Amino acid sequence: MLRFFENLIDPYCDYPAEDRPPQRLFPFFMGYSKPFRGVFIATGVMSIIVAAIEVGLIYYMGRVVDLLEQGPQVVWDTYGAELIAVAVFIVFLRPILQGLDVALINNAIMPNFGTLIRWRAHRQVLRQSVGWFENDFAGRIANRIMQTPPAAGEVVFQTFDAISFSLAYLIGAAILLTNADPRLLIPLVIWFALYLALSRWALSRIGPASQAASDARSAVTGRVVDAYTNIHSVKMFAHHDREELYAKEAIEEARRTFQIEQRIFTVMDMCLVALNGLLIVGVVGWALALWMQGTASVGTVAAATALTLRLNSMTAWIMWALSAFFRQLGVVAEGMQTIAQPITLVDAPGAKPLELTDGRIELDGLSHHYGRGRGGLEDVTLTIPAGQKIGLVGRSGAGKSTLVKLLLRFYDAEQGRILIDGQDITHVTQDSLRRQIGMVQQDSALLHRSVRENILYGRPDADEAAIIAAAHEAQAHDFILDLQDPEGNEGYAARVGERGVKLSGGQRQRITLARVILKDAPILLLDEATSALDSEVEAAIQSTLYQMMEGKTVIAIAHRLSTIAQMDRILVLDEGRIVEDGDHDALLAQDGLYAQFWARQSGGFLNADEDDTP
Repeated sequence: MLRFFENLIDPYCDYPAEDRPPQRLFPFFMGYSKPFRGVFIATGVMSIIVAAIEVGLIYYMGRVVDLLEQGPQVVWDTYGAELIAVAVFIVFLRPILQGLDVALINNAIMPNFGTLIRWRAHRQVLRQSVGWFENDFAGRIANRIMQTPPAAGEVVFQTFDAISFSLAYLIGAAILLTNADPRLLIPLVIWFALYLALSRWALSRIGPASQAASDARSAVTGRVVDAYTNIHSVKMFAHHDREELYAKEAIEEARRTFQIEQRIFTVMDMCLVALNGLLIVGVVGWALALWMQGTASVGTVAAATALTLRLNSMTAWIMWALSAFFRQLGVVAEGMQTIAQPITLVDAPGAKPLELTDGRIELDGLSHHYGRGRGGLEDVTLTIPAGQKIGLVGRSGAGKSTLVKLLLRFYDAEQGRILIDGQDITHVTQDSLRRQIGMVQQDSALLHRSVRENILYGRPDADEAAIIAAAHEAQAHDFILDLQDPEGNEGYAARVGERGVKLSGGQRQRITLARVILKDAPILLLDEATSALDSEVEAAIQSTLYQMMEGKTVIAIAHRLSTIAQMDRILVLDEGRIVEDGDHDALLAQDGLYAQFWARQSGGFLNADEDDTP
């Protein structure tokens, strides 16, 4: 039976992705709640029914007390059937109704609602541009993705388990007291007004305090993950103390914001105890006074007493439920700062897949400065015929990496355009563009998965023979067979660690090469493709690289000028502009920047770092 409730909602159902999600909390929540609307309505109805049953039992307890005054035999003869019917209801029907209420909340809503939000939030974040990720901590992004779904689930849980139930219970209590004696409603109304005032005071402070505490916890996560991700640098520079202090600042801020949050709860609890004392004395005292005057029965006093004691026990729970409700809303609001950010780099309306026929690349007045007005590229116009192999050379910040990132459309150019086979890349789908481009980066980071999965990333439908062939071409097969991870996986099944940290730089580079070889894309980008390889392995792999380049349009960035000397054409970038263009011999003859680089390179390397990102 529980499986029926668990399968009422498919958390992975289709939905229209939004480039600009709602920026306000309620519309954001409602958007994610659409598949659950029918279940929410049913759960709300069941909460009201359960609350009505609870109030009805208290009412019936008062009725039984009054009936007892008539004596055992009279009660049994007159009301026996009624008592049996009520007993059957309590023993059999009540658990079924209660079970339906609990199953809807615990089995239909809770597992699926959080899963739906986590799935959709992750998909939304994956759609963000590379530049968006470069502006935030990966740890903080992941923390918000992970903490928002349970917080949203808690909001829904408290809505039905506490808030709707308590409202229905309070209304039922008011009706019960009114039927017994309308004057009993007076202390209840006074208490409820004071209770609302206390709730308003507390909740107006809990929301901001909870969001501040949640922000502080995310900051802790971001700093801690930053240290763990860069543990090699921490160890290499022996900066344990600095990292401890850096984390301690965030941890202390998290403690301070949590203390502020808890102060509100303490004041709330103290006031609540005083208010509940007034409720008990007011309702029960008044009921006793009415009984002494002969205008209320013993059953009325008993029902009023049971009701107020039940309200007394419920009020702290309701206040805590409301506090949890608004506290978790604060967490959801913080998560929205990441999840609900607009997608700024999107496919154009009606964008079609790139139809690559030759691989001709044209840059037309291309300028990009990352919004700073300097750095990057400045008015670059260039045509790369299909199949031509281009080498890019320049000092650090000259614009080499910017050109590659714009070609991959990791950013949209601020001015100008890029065309591939006559198609503006902003008018084709991003996925189709990147599927036609293979890239080997200087930073050859790998996924924390097996070697096989990392190589398959180049072409997921490849068979085992193709994977092994690519590894052979990349001079990686032999060392892969010797790999073993702590779980005992060996060879191609061995996991490489986060970002491939369990492998040497050269091993990572060769697995990256194998991945690109397997992809076999018609456009090839090489950003220091052999920088992490020793001379012997590089010499062995150069022939593989040249084979990879055959029939492809190639753009290669290199500081080791000897690796690009055989290119069809070499471009020299300086301050974002192309200042020299020609083959190796022609550029040497010009005696310009390229000739200077060639003359002073040491060990075959150009003495200029590759980093022109913002």
